[in-house]
Amino acid sequence: MGRQQKLSFVFLFCILISVLAFIKTDEFTVPKNWPAPAYNFKNNPLNASGVALGRQLFYDPLLSKDHSISCASCHLQFTAFTHVDHALSHGIKDSIGTRNAPALMNLAWQSSFMWDGAINHLDVQALAPISHPSEMGETLNKLLEKLRRKQKYRNLFFKAYHDSSITGEQTLKAISQFMLTLVSSNSKYDSVKRQQSQFTAQEKRGYQLFKTFCNTCHTEPLFSTYEFANIGLPISKTLNDSGRLRITQKANDAFKFKIPSLRNVEFSYPYMHDGRFKKLSDVLNHYTKGINYSETLAPQLEKPIVLSSNEKVDLIAFLMTLTDKHFLFNPQFGYPK
Repeated sequence: MGRQQKLSFVFLFCILISVLAFIKTDEFTVPKNWPAPAYNFKNNPLNASGVALGRQLFYDPLLSKDHSISCASCHLQFTAFTHVDHALSHGIKDSIGTRNAPALMNLAWQSSFMWDGAINHLDVQALAPISHPSEMGETLNKLLEKLRRKQKYRNLFFKAYHDSSITGEQTLKAISQFMLTLVSSNSKYDSVKRQQSQFTAQEKRGYQLFKTFCNTCHTEPLFSTYEFANIGLPISKTLNDSGRLRITQKANDAFKFKIPSLRNVEFSYPYMHDGRFKKLSDVLNHYTKGINYSETLAPQLEKPIVLSSNEKVDLIAFLMTLTDKHFLFNPQFGYPK
């Protein structure tokens, strides 16, 4: 082997090692045949201590102004890290927000957050609900003061960062570390794709319908493109929510909202940005006979979708295969003991 060949071999070997290290670490694994994450782990390398700190913060009501609301109050693990008991998020002093709490999973593959994409990086996402007056209602500076007074947190921050000073960047990045571990990739659908099980006849029929009518926006394997779309929802006269238009001020973004993942959709009701639908059957009825036509309507919905009653049942049967009970009940994601 010549010198040039040796150098090429060493170069390729180094690339292979770096790729393997990226695909799987102790704290984060990219499922086989999934796309590369959008998140840049170099700027916030995951480690056990950082994840543990983030998990503690996620479940601590100390993050709210009156110590009554934690991140987990609106993002419960067994409902795919969203809530099911009300359509709109609730905050301190019985305040009510303006949107449904989005489910939290597979966040490493997303580059914008919130229903309107107002946040463009996971490392600052938590600041939005922390500081929102109708959610947690706290300032970052006051939160840091509270954390610094707790010996428990001084110890946890020192373990994670070898520094007990506790900064805003450290706090937000620790919450990110925990949320990045919330990977859902172990549903029946995934098992079928790994050739470890098989769909029933009904699930197969539903899968074919899904690929025909849904896959463009809810693209496998993440079951979302995480782009923004106007899906023809009649505008709520109470909320009058114009969606992404609020952020971009571009007319062609009117009434567009982030496309949610359909993973664990069995448990993540109520549906839509304002939680208007309680059942999957309600969602399908919207797509077949409830579309509100407007200039920014998604092109995929300009042609009517026709589904029989039996086809709707088949499609829902397939959607049930996206339930990942390992994710929903994984003790590593639950309340820290």
